[in-house]
Parts: sequence; C-alpha cells; structure tokens
Amino acid sequence: MNASFVLRGGRVIDPANGIDRIADLVIGKDKILGLDVPALGGAQVIDCTDCIVTPGMIDMHVHVYWGGTSLGVKPENFADKSACTTLVDAGSAGPGNFTGFREHVIDLSRVRILAYLHVSFAGIYGFGGTIMVGESHDMRLMAAREAAAVANAHPGVIVGIKVRLGAHASGPSGIAPLDVAQDVADRTGLPLMVHIDEPPPSYSEVVERLRKGDVLTHCFRPFPNAPCHGDGRVRDAVLAARERGVIFDIAHGMGSFSWDTARKMDAAGFRPDVISSDIHAFCIDGPAHDNLNVMTKFLALGWSLPDVIAAASIAPARVLSRSDLGHLGETAQPEASVIKLNSGTVDLADVTGEIVTHDTLLKPVGTISGGGWYPA
Repeated sequence: MNASFVLRGGRVIDPANGIDRIADLVIGKDKILGLDVPALGGAQVIDCTDCIVTPGMIDMHVHVYWGGTSLGVKPENFADKSACTTLVDAGSAGPGNFTGFREHVIDLSRVRILAYLHVSFAGIYGFGGTIMVGESHDMRLMAAREAAAVANAHPGVIVGIKVRLGAHASGPSGIAPLDVAQDVADRTGLPLMVHIDEPPPSYSEVVERLRKGDVLTHCFRPFPNAPCHGDGRVRDAVLAARERGVIFDIAHGMGSFSWDTARKMDAAGFRPDVISSDIHAFCIDGPAHDNLNVMTKFLALGWSLPDVIAAASIAPARVLSRSDLGHLGETAQPEASVIKLNSGTVDLADVTGEIVTHDTLLKPVGTISGGGWYPA
C-alpha cells in the first residue's frame, strides 16, 4: 500500500467517525488510507507521540485578503498558527474586488480558501486601526446584481453571501442591507452569513429573519445585543431559529465573544454549532489570537476535547456542504491536523477584558495538506 505520510503514535480523534484512540494514521497521495494499515513506498514518518491527530481543521470565519484589505492576514501564517487546512473568508471582498482576491491570494495559496462574498460592492473596506466606516451604512454600495453575477462565476469557491448589520456595520441603514443580501442568496441558491454587532437592529430582529442553513455569526457576543436575557434565559427568537436550522457560529474577533454570555448560554444548554476565530489584523495578537486559542476557551467552559474538535472540523464541513472535509474517512481529502494539549496556566481573555485562567492550552504542531507536511 503506497503512502505519503504516516502520523505515528498520536491520539487520533475523528468525531465524525467516532474514533478516539492511539493509532498510526496513514495518508496516501490522493486519499486517506486508514488507521494502523501497512505503509509502503517510502512514506514520511512523523512522530506524533503525545500529540492529537485530527481531520484537517476548518476555521469558518477569517479575513485573509492580505494586501487587499487593511484587516487581512496572510493565510499560510495563520493556517500554521491554527493548524488549519481550510480557511473560510467571511466577506472581506465584495463583487468589486473579489477577482483580485481570487487571483492574488486564493489561487496562489497552498491553503484551501473558500469565501463568503460580501453583498457590499467593495467588501469590508473601512476597517482599520484609526478609521472605522461600516460598509453597510451606504445602501448605494449594496450591489445585488453584481454580487449574484460574481457568486455564479466562482462556484465551489464562493460558498455563501455575507452581510454585516448593527450600529457599527450598518448604522442608519439598519436592517435594510439584509433585504438585499437575502435577495442575492435567493437568486444564487447560496446561504447567508450575517454579522450582528450592537443595536439597532436587535439580535432577535436579525435572527428571526434567517433561514435553514444561514449562519448567524458572532453568536456569543456581549451585552448589548447578546443572545440571552440578563437572567440567562435564551431569547425566544434564538431558540426558534435553531429549531428551523439556523447555524450559530462563534467568530470571536475583537468584539464578539463574552465569557458572561458563554457561561449563560452553556448553562442553558445552548451550544454554538461552529467554533471559529474571526481572525484579522486587529485581533491576531489578542484577544482571539487563533482558533486553537478560541477552542481552548470552550475546554475551559467544560467541553470535551472531541466536542471542541468536532466544532472546528466536521461541523463547519457540514455547514459548507463539503463531504470531503472534516473527517478521516476514505472519501476525505488526504489531509490532517496535528495539535498538542500543553499543560500550564494560561490566561484566556474575552473581548470585554474578563480573563479566565485555565490549566491547558491547545497549540499547533503541523498540518498535512496538498501533499506536504507543514510544521507549525
């Protein structure tokens, strides 16, 4: 049996297939060959003792239009830092600049990059350290025809339509940009990813408009506009949205994850569907850092390691309708992530400045993708 890589002796955790044991993962040139199978043909052996071997992990909310937007980070650097093999850009580019994003970043990257296309013509253009202009403030930028045309021109790369709402993102336009984005989604048959920040509009007003398969991102944001009441009760509109199949995505970022909200939602039995970072140039040095740091925060909330890994692998793969990602079965892409759970005190900060101290931290070791091994 020809193999390219043998990941030897690690704890293989593949939640999609119910696997959690010490094993050798054997990966061929074109497919995953299996656990503890013979490996011939000069395969590269990687010692994974005391490491965790997972499906290639997915960060479903990043900003990697590096050089084209002020908030973009280099995809390869961040993928290595987070041990991810797939990054999903959350609307950095709109129809006016998506071609540049694809030609200069997506197609040249060794990392798989998928994208939500922003309904705003210029994408997220005014997000900086000293300038903050919400692109949805101006309805003249809501480019329905252009967005539909660009989305249809890039099937398989564009996975949905993005819109940003809230006092910062849409300001005087309120919830109106959602009308345009939903029209584009309907026209193209793609789901939405919807950003919510401070009111107006309210969290409930936004989430009650979303449909099965749409993503509400920044789902555990702090007060005001949290998904729960002050006494911890989950808002009725949030419960109804989950019932009809709306996806709830963490997207930590620099303003959208609160320990207070997370504790209340966890106590109410409401877990996010997807753990993602919302990494960009202004939160990569904290408080988000990387998706492994965000995943560690859910370990601190009491989640099991397999549950945390599932929320960053098979869960986003299902949201993206990518049956070849997020698991280690025979139909999966030939890739994997290797991480380590390091012991030692770590301070985990949310976006309000609250710090929770935890006794472990997930750190990257490396990834296999595109036929290569990329150590962190």
